[in-house]
Amino acid sequence: MVKEECKALLDALNKVAACYRHMVLTIGGTADSQNLREELRKTRQKAQELAVANRNKLTGVLKDRTVSKEDKAEFERLWVIFSTCMEILEVDMRRALELGHEFPLNVPKKHLIQTGMSGGTSGVAARAMSVQNMKYEAEHNIDVVDLKDLEKEINQVGEMMYEMEMKVNVPHWTVEAKQDPGAELKSTVSMGASSMGMISVEENKSFCDISKVLAGVIFSAVLIIAIVLAVCVVKLS
Repeated sequence: MVKEECKALLDALNKVAACYRHMVLTIGGTADSQNLREELRKTRQKAQELAVANRNKLTGVLKDRTVSKEDKAEFERLWVIFSTCMEILEVDMRRALELGHEFPLNVPKKHLIQTGMSGGTSGVAARAMSVQNMKYEAEHNIDVVDLKDLEKEINQVGEMMYEMEMKVNVPHWTVEAKQDPGAELKSTVSMGASSMGMISVEENKSFCDISKVLAGVIFSAVLIIAIVLAVCVVKLS
């Protein structure tokens, strides 16, 4: 039960962090707007809430000495995934801070990045926040105010990651992965290759069967001819 809860929390964090990264890449582009900045703020805060929930859950379980060896190995694996996700989130937050300073909304003379992306990101943000519609309540200077909050939150994330390392010492190199890197992608390719292989094997088998029959017929014909010739030679002699 606890393991499933940890996996569900981690899955939710991964989705929200991925959504945040997607929106960060649109800062300064043609899709940038005041609504995007608010979506970024709400998504970032949601990710931090999930991060705290993940940390508390996993920390409590990994400190429990009654957990079996197999379960502990699984929780350590989840911990490594969680810490990696936090590192990626921190990098994206720093990127959002840099882009926010480079492309303020209230400076019309600042040229935007022509990323080719257009339209809103409210649908992506709404799915990450698990809501049907995003409500926009920010003021017109959200980009200036939010950048100050973002700096504080980056420091908070860094402090949380440091505390995580102090409370639970799980070196990444000591955790064994359940599958090789890119195994999910390889499995899809291998399934297609295996199906093609099965078809080719069946074709080869059918071809081999025909070849065997043909060889048998030729051998039988040669044998009969040889017998007939031998009989003729005996009679003539």
